[in-house]
Amino acid sequence: MRKRSSLIRWAAIFTLLMTVFFTTVELVRYARVRATFPTGLRVAGVPVGGLSYEEASERLVQVYLAPIELRYMDARIQVRPATLGFRLKLDNMLAAADKQRVAEPFWSGFWKYLWNNPISSKDIPLDAVYDDQRVVAFLENEIAIRYDIPATPAMPVPGESGFYPGVSGSEMDYTLSLQRINAALSSNSNRTVILETRQTRAPTPSIGLLEIMLKDIINASTFDGLVELYLKDLRTGLVLHFTHSRIGEEEVPVNIAYSSWSTIKIPVLVSAFKRLSSPYDENVLTLMEQMVERSDNDSTDALAKAVIGSTFAPLDVTEDMQALGLTNTFWGGFFTLGSPLLQNFKTPANQRFDYNTEPDRYAQTTPQDLGLLLEDIYYCAADYGGSLPLAFNGEITQEECRMMVEYLGLNRIGVLIQAGVPASVTVAHKHGWAYEVDDGYIHTIADAGIVYTPGGDYILAVFAHHPVQAVFDPVNLLVANLSAAAYNYFNLQNQ
Repeated sequence: MRKRSSLIRWAAIFTLLMTVFFTTVELVRYARVRATFPTGLRVAGVPVGGLSYEEASERLVQVYLAPIELRYMDARIQVRPATLGFRLKLDNMLAAADKQRVAEPFWSGFWKYLWNNPISSKDIPLDAVYDDQRVVAFLENEIAIRYDIPATPAMPVPGESGFYPGVSGSEMDYTLSLQRINAALSSNSNRTVILETRQTRAPTPSIGLLEIMLKDIINASTFDGLVELYLKDLRTGLVLHFTHSRIGEEEVPVNIAYSSWSTIKIPVLVSAFKRLSSPYDENVLTLMEQMVERSDNDSTDALAKAVIGSTFAPLDVTEDMQALGLTNTFWGGFFTLGSPLLQNFKTPANQRFDYNTEPDRYAQTTPQDLGLLLEDIYYCAADYGGSLPLAFNGEITQEECRMMVEYLGLNRIGVLIQAGVPASVTVAHKHGWAYEVDDGYIHTIADAGIVYTPGGDYILAVFAHHPVQAVFDPVNLLVANLSAAAYNYFNLQNQ
């Protein structure tokens, strides 16, 4: 019994010694582990358990500063995060991780170590510097400039009123692309970015290109006289104003004096409404409608005498135009044959010596003057803007301006400007031409109006003059083509 008890004692001693030995070994090993980051610890999603400070730093650099792949349409571009201004705050993250190492009590950490349990379940968040400006600059200067597909504008068909269609393009969506790049820079696994694109519409050609197109149309026409054209975009305020002849003569400056013929009825309409007030005399409104819709001269004289002045109405109309700054427009006498010339007007336009259309002494104007007057009517009707309310101290109301537009819109003759636009388009205009008393020929044909279109409203005034004879059909075709080109230009996006 004594011998057996002795063996048990020695076995117990041996077991105790081995336990102490292995415990000491594990304590030594744990001490070494405790000198590194604890198992289970993650920094920015990257496991760093058992790694030293330097090893953890190297692993984070390998993961987060490795190139990301940008995919833009069919192109694949590798780019280093540093190029995009991305920088890790390693010291901050590893310092936070080191706090987790020393925060665990020695013996509780040793116990978890013995049972092979994670000593820490913490995940230190990513701490980095992002530079959105550098990312966008890289996208603009290195990728978009190479791979964006620019849209091309519609181009005019030479000598015609139509356009070759524009072609849409594609460009980078910088906002979404930036978000996706920052997400990839922040990820330890998904390092591929699909850059966002968006379709771009074909841009509208410049108004300078429209001028070239209009001059090409004049060059392609059979009319070999002089054409002066005034066009204004009522949305942007851009103006196109030029003179041109297909026979290649040196172009003369704009604002040539022309016989106004029936276009002077637009100023008469304005002056009449200046003196009218609601309720309106039905007889007066009938005369007004006949003056514009039928271009009736007798109705014009009757309206002027009844509303503006029985004797000097033309001079009053002229005075009204001068108050609006339209110094090249005047009406010197009634339309009725034999009516006296009330005043011989001199204007900046008819005092020029470089080009003379031998305009009628009774009534003259220029495309620009009519364009500016129509513009004032347009803005007055739209929101009571323009010069009419100010120049006439509120004597013309917004409703009266709208009535002017309605009356001018009744002038449906189906030729000149109207011939170049769809039938559904409102053209508030007045045309004018006449056979000259001296030789019985037409020398000046004109049309000026406000064109209301889905793609934008604009003013168009065209005067065509020929010193020998302005034959109507060629001029009508030319003005219709010019009008069609302007309409197509403003409505390219709706075609």
